[in-house]
Amino acid sequence: MYTNRKYLYNMSYSIRKIQEQDNAAVARMIREVFEEHGAPTCGTVYSDPTTDTLFEVFQRDQSVYFVALVGERIVGGCGIYPTNGLPDGYAELVKFYLSADARGKGIGRELMEKSFEAAEKMGYQYLYLESLPVFDKAVRIYEKQGFKRLEEPLSTEHPGCNLWFVKGLEGN
Repeated sequence: MYTNRKYLYNMSYSIRKIQEQDNAAVARMIREVFEEHGAPTCGTVYSDPTTDTLFEVFQRDQSVYFVALVGERIVGGCGIYPTNGLPDGYAELVKFYLSADARGKGIGRELMEKSFEAAEKMGYQYLYLESLPVFDKAVRIYEKQGFKRLEEPLSTEHPGCNLWFVKGLEGN
């Protein structure tokens, strides 16, 4: 069920955990963001086959994926995942995307904060993320949220990404 309902700019939105029927809409929204920004598709979440089955992917222990909806339309998503190759105590902030009309309204910040809270409850001490220079506005948001740039990746799940960040969670 819905975890909350907010009203911004006369737009009612809600945030909840992903459901199986959300798979196609989330995948479409993510790929539309890539196309909008002219982002590379090879070696990124765009071409990753798991993008089409995120509900199933996030059934793994120690993971969660939240979606933001305006009415019944998915306008964003963000999750926590124990990505292969990460050090102990680390999870990855993954698949954080917002449709163009959902940006600048606080929806992304709330998705990210819910993900931070979930990661802390799951016992993670650090969050890792990967990005691309074409998502420069998102990169600025990551840095404002306390993420620090790394010189090299901690994981190689998406070799097309060339920006890497880490953030210590509460007390780290």
